[in-house]
Order: sequence, then structure tokens, then C-alpha cells
Amino acid sequence: MKLVFMGTPDFSVPILDSLIEAGHQVVCVYSQPPRPAGRGHKEQPTPVHAFAHRRGIPVRTPKSLKSPEAQAEFAALGADVAVVAAYGLILPQAVLDAPRLGCLNVHASLLPRWRGAAPIQRAILAGDPETGVTIMQMDAGLDTGAMLLRESILLLPDTTASWLHDMLAAMGARMIVEAVGRLEAEEPLPATPQPEEGVTYAHKLAKEEGLLDWRQNAVELDRKVRALNPWPGVWFELAGERIKVIEAAVVPGSGAPGTVLDDQLSVACGKFALRPLKVQRAGKAAMTATEMLRGHCIPKGTVLAQSTR
Repeated sequence: MKLVFMGTPDFSVPILDSLIEAGHQVVCVYSQPPRPAGRGHKEQPTPVHAFAHRRGIPVRTPKSLKSPEAQAEFAALGADVAVVAAYGLILPQAVLDAPRLGCLNVHASLLPRWRGAAPIQRAILAGDPETGVTIMQMDAGLDTGAMLLRESILLLPDTTASWLHDMLAAMGARMIVEAVGRLEAEEPLPATPQPEEGVTYAHKLAKEEGLLDWRQNAVELDRKVRALNPWPGVWFELAGERIKVIEAAVVPGSGAPGTVLDDQLSVACGKFALRPLKVQRAGKAAMTATEMLRGHCIPKGTVLAQSTR
């Protein structure tokens, strides 16, 4: 099949790679424009852009696809199918209609739950028992198109966003190869409209979501630690210093929210207690909480700052 691929972050790379390895002709890749990154703030290509460049595939990085010129350039590629995976730009109807068989989206949730920008993290934050990948025939709405393929995966009490990201990327890569292969072979690929019930939106993550509010249930804070690492990260403040929490555990305990309950840094929450296991102080390498406490004592009875939101 003659394909156009549209994607931006690390999640999209295995999906593009799988299509190439399956023998399809990727005639062009679309990705978000390079952005400043790192200490030098030099412009860096996106992970998809960099991967496509290494594979010798032409890359386009328009800021928008709304102009007639951009839409004409897209249509001129003469693609059978466009595959979209976490691209980040809205596709106008003219772009959706240009490929012979339309545009397929690889979405990291069990639609209609968690439409939008951050489905992996929102599923963990909400305590969902499962999530998965949906291959969708795109339409003009936000993740509203008909479902072609759908597979689920269980979310366990220790599931992290990093692990789930990699699992869903691999799942999506396998599923999109199946979907495109069936289209190529003209095999039935029934399109099931999304139900109107159960729609939720995975709003974009914000930096301020990472601040621990000890008034919450420790179970909810544990989900936050697992969902928001590596970005935006989760932290608490002590004497004006931000201490990042990379791993944590829910433990028994009670007290005024934010109070350190023991010499293991167990902190009282609205319900139960949260014990940071792996932390990182500003400008230092990540370490276990035990290692930090050896050189930076936080005595029992210390009250940690908490959100006033």
C-alpha cells in the first residue's frame, strides 16, 4: 500500500517502523515542526521526524494543514491510506478525504473513553481496570470516528505510564499492520460507530498537576506518581525545595495530611499514607528515599507543604 504517515512523539515510532517492515511504501511522513530543546535550546526534530530521516523517507513539518496549498501538496502524494498516530494537528476534511481509503488513527485508549491528548496517563489517574488501543477511521471530530479494531490490556496496581506507553505502542504497531493488510487484501474490516455513552476526554497534562496534595487519598496520589512520571513529574515541597517523587507505595497510617509519620518518610494523606521510595532533589541524581534521608533528615512530625488549590 502507498501510505502517508503522520505522527510526532516516541509512541508513534514503533507504529511507523512496523508499517515499513510490513513492506508498505511510506511515501511521506508528516510531523510537528522542530522545537527548541535541551540546555542550548537548539531546535530538535521530533522522534518521528528523526526516525523517518534515518530511513530516508521525506518529512514535512507544516504548522497547519488549513491552507489550500498544504492540502494540495498532501493530495498530490496519491496515498492509498494515511496512518495517524499522536500527530498533534487537526486534519481538515480535505486532508481526510484525500487518501483513496481515508485516514486511520491509532489511538491509545478503548474509545469512546479517553478521547484527546493524554489517554495513557488519564486511564491510570482514574484507576481504570483496563485500557487498550483502538484503530479508528478518522472523521472531522476529535477521536469520534468509527472503530475498526479494538484490543484491551489490564491495568494493574503497579502499572506505570512508561510501561503502558511501550505496551500500547507495540500493540498499536501490530494492530495497524493488520488493519492496513486487510484493506490491501480487500478483506472485511467492519466499521463500528462509537457509542454515545461512556465518552470521556483526556485533557492535555499540565505541569501543576504534579504537585502532591496530601489531603487526597494516598491511593490517588500513588496513581499520580505512576501516571505523571517522567512528565510533568510529581513532587512535594520542603523548606522551599522541590523534591521529585519517582516511585511510591501506599502504606497504613493516619494523621494530619502532610505530616511525616516515621523515619521512612511515610506521609499522612486524606486516607492512608504515601511512602516515597525513589526521589530526586533539585540538581541531583535520582536515589532511594533511604539514601536521601541519610544525608537530608526529615524528622517524624515534619509537616510538608501541600497544594492550596
